[in-house]
Amino acid sequence: MPVPRSAVADAYTRLTEVLPGLAITEPATGDPLPSGDGWITAASLAAGGTGLDTFLAWDDAQVRRDYGQQARPDVVASFGLHRYAWPACLLITVPWFLHRRVPRFPVTHVSYNRTVPDLSMGRLAVRPDGFACLPGDPAAALPGATVVADEEALRAELRAAVAEHFEPVLAAFGPRMRRRGRALWATATDEIVEGLWYVADLLGERERAKRELELLLPGATKPYVGSAAFRELTGPNGESLPTRDRASCCMFYTLRPEDTCTTCPRTCDAERVVRLAAAAAG
Repeated sequence: MPVPRSAVADAYTRLTEVLPGLAITEPATGDPLPSGDGWITAASLAAGGTGLDTFLAWDDAQVRRDYGQQARPDVVASFGLHRYAWPACLLITVPWFLHRRVPRFPVTHVSYNRTVPDLSMGRLAVRPDGFACLPGDPAAALPGATVVADEEALRAELRAAVAEHFEPVLAAFGPRMRRRGRALWATATDEIVEGLWYVADLLGERERAKRELELLLPGATKPYVGSAAFRELTGPNGESLPTRDRASCCMFYTLRPEDTCTTCPRTCDAERVVRLAAAAAG
């Protein structure tokens, strides 16, 4: 018997079409989420302990292999959180961006495997725990639907859905990263913005994503830190070069101080212009 498609299945199909390094599956009702053999549940990450130790051992080995050096434990933990949070945020932001549907994912409803051959970002197995949508959406008649009044109410649902999933995850990663509170939520803010902005570019809708994210995160939307923080720089020929200012630091500078990302707080505008202009020129 075919597995019934959820209200967000089409969004995940479209996401994996433009981002083939990530796979998303929804197990049949009654089937458990996978664990073991490369899989780890989000609940296990949130619990800390040996599950998180095993997860971070992968990042430690990757740094040794790719950079030929040992990273500090807090840097390894920062890398590990990023590699989970970036795709996990897309589970919520992409259905919202494409279809105006916001699924809920408690940590008990997500499992992750980043050791799948030929999938650079790995595989997520998920079971949405209901979703929010707007009046008039055909999915409003489906089980688990919550109809909200308008776009701002739906944005509030998205902020709440991300916070619900990440609050226990951040609590587990925080001591390993030597960060707490505001610094951890700054990381979550960046993952929301940069993940969707990247995917929207693949979809040919980068400008719309920028507008949507500015409305989603205008500032003062706790627990998130700051705004979407987009701005424009001017290139050497007067061209517009879009950038943003990250609310957090990914710590990559500890491995390659000369190779920070263009949105890093450590990268000055003059360097950003040089690198963004070069990228735009192909």
